This record gives sequence, C-alpha cells and structure tokens, in this order.
Amino acid sequence: MNITWFLIITLLISGFQSYIFTKFGLLRLKYSRVFSKEAVFAGEEIEMVDELVNNKLLPIPWLRLESNIDRHLRFAGKHNQMTDFQWEELHRTLFSLLPYQKITRRHKVCCTKRGYYELKTVSLTLGDVLGITESFKQFDAKAVVTVYPELTAMEDIPLPSHSWLGIIMVRRWIIDDPFVIAGAREYSYGDPLNSVNWKATARTDKLQVSKRDYTADHHLMIYINFDETEDIWMPIQNKALFEKGISYAASIAQYSISKGISTGFGCNAYLIEPFGQSTDPNVKLPVRIEPASGKQQLTYLFDTMAKLSMDRSMSFNRFLMEDIEQRNNTDILIITSTLTENVTEKIRLLETQGNKIEFLMLIDDSINIDDREGEVKNEQIS
Repeated sequence: MNITWFLIITLLISGFQSYIFTKFGLLRLKYSRVFSKEAVFAGEEIEMVDELVNNKLLPIPWLRLESNIDRHLRFAGKHNQMTDFQWEELHRTLFSLLPYQKITRRHKVCCTKRGYYELKTVSLTLGDVLGITESFKQFDAKAVVTVYPELTAMEDIPLPSHSWLGIIMVRRWIIDDPFVIAGAREYSYGDPLNSVNWKATARTDKLQVSKRDYTADHHLMIYINFDETEDIWMPIQNKALFEKGISYAASIAQYSISKGISTGFGCNAYLIEPFGQSTDPNVKLPVRIEPASGKQQLTYLFDTMAKLSMDRSMSFNRFLMEDIEQRNNTDILIITSTLTENVTEKIRLLETQGNKIEFLMLIDDSINIDDREGEVKNEQIS
C-alpha cells in the first residue's frame, strides 16, 4: 500500500512540476544578442554576445537556444551541426537560470567571407526538472554585421603599371585652386600677403593664411565587369575569381582615397535585398557611386561592395553604354576576366571623350600553368 501511495504522489509531483514549467517557464524571459562590431573586414574575428534574463521567481532547469547562422560566420572551437540549408548552420547553446538571474555569454566568431549577415530569430526550448515535457518559443533577436571585402596588399595586385596610380596622383595635386579654401595654417616665409586669413589671425593671435585646396580635373572610377560570357542569363560559375576582383577594388579604393584622389565605383552586378531596389521589384539596378574623397566615401564604398550580389543586372556592354553620355575626363580602371568586341568598342568611345582607361585582368589561379601554356599554343596553331 505504501509503495502504491508513493508512486501516486511521485506521479502527481511529476505532473505538477511539468505543468508549472510548461505553463510559466517561458514567461518573463528576455533574450537579446548583438555583435561587438557593426562592420569588419573579411577574416577578422568579432564577438556575438547572448544575454538571457529570467525575470521571475521560478528557476529554469535547462534551456536550449537554437539559431540558424550563416556558415561564413564560424564560431571559434566549435563544429556546428549542419541543417538542410547548405548556406546555414545550426548554432546551439544551453543555459540554466536561477530566479531573477541574468546570463551573458560571449562567442568568438570569425567572419570568413564578404557579405551582409542578418540574424533574425532564435528558438528557445525549455524543459522541466525531470525532462518529461518541453515547451517551445521563438523570439525576435535581430543582430546584423557587415563584412567588408578582404584587403589585398598593393604590391600583390597586378595593376596595369607601377606608375599608373602615381600619374593620377600627380594630376590630382598639380593645380592649386585659389577659389577652394580648405582651412587655415600658420604663416610661412614666402606666403603672399593677399592670402592672409584675418579672421583666423584674430582668433588665434598668430598670423594665419588660407590653405588652398587643389583642382582635380580627373577622377578615378573603379569598374568590375561581372560578365563571364555575353549570355546575361547564365549564372556566374567562378565566384571566387570575382570575389578576388572585389577585394582588388576595395584595396585600390582605400589606397587612392588615402592619397587624396576622388574615387568612385561601379559594376554590372546589383545589391542584395532590400538594398538598391527600384520601384519595379523585377528590375535590378547596377551599381554606380560617383567619385568623392574622404573617410565617409571610403566607408560607403566598402559597405556597397560588401552588399554586392554575385549576379548581374545587365551586360557590361550595356553598363558602359550608359556611361558614354555622362562620363568624361575620368581615369577608369576596369577589373575584368574577359574583353569582348562590343565592350572594346564602347571603351574606344569613352576614350574619345577624354577618359583614360586601364585594365586589371582577373586570372584564375586554380588553372594549371601548363594548361594555360597549352591553350596559348593551341590558339597559335589554329
């Protein structure tokens, strides 16, 4: 008889605690997460911070947190379980909370690839003390990080010539513009008296002269041609090659802007959703950023390159055609893996309008050198 009552009481207690945790376990439970930085370069490591708060008297025996994370955000020292989606991994974390306890956990994350990563929701599964039942809830937990393209050392970029950027720099700084004032500086021997800035002199009690900015007739535009073939409907096959092109573009932009050169960017790809959308959702807009200088412009270029889709909005031939009527006196660097007759024709037209155009050819390093030599010999024989 005693055993029977013991079993009955045990079942009642088990059922009661199961009901309590199922009914109230997920109430007044708050979860949030954030990345330690809003933007980083590919290859850098950041932290993802989880914060879980139990705002009630009832403790939580165990709580499992599950979230789909893009596979290019790799957690240090962990091998995440793959889901059915090739581009995502399942990140799991276990918690146990006392009444009114807050737990903060920091996970080191390596951002391995350029992109815009937005984490939207997280699933919380709570269990009772005996593991009889589980309750489930999905939380909105938005966290965003932008991963800029990996920068390449300038000496490792196969630029058209070593003096090309130097020529642009000389052209940039060659003319002192008397109408553009970029601040004031202390008077130096030889400065003309008509350059004295009397307001700055009165403010500092030292003789100050106006510092002139420089006229730049030419600007630098960096273009990436995402065409592998002239068939715009064909998907891009060698994505790694164009990722390298984006890395080159970002590195050259950083270098040129650091030297005071107004720099812009354009390509016949488009931005991922919801960025860069037109009024017609079926129309994909190419990317064009007009030349400018300064840290804000460089950040804008990096951010845009991070959000580029590996697809085309139009052919590069049409992209250049739109430039013919509006582009002049510009230095243009075209990063491309191929040149067609139509593109070459548009380049000639751009050159007649005072544009100086150079090419940076993208070469697939995975192709064996002997294979390349064989291809060249076959072309010569044919």
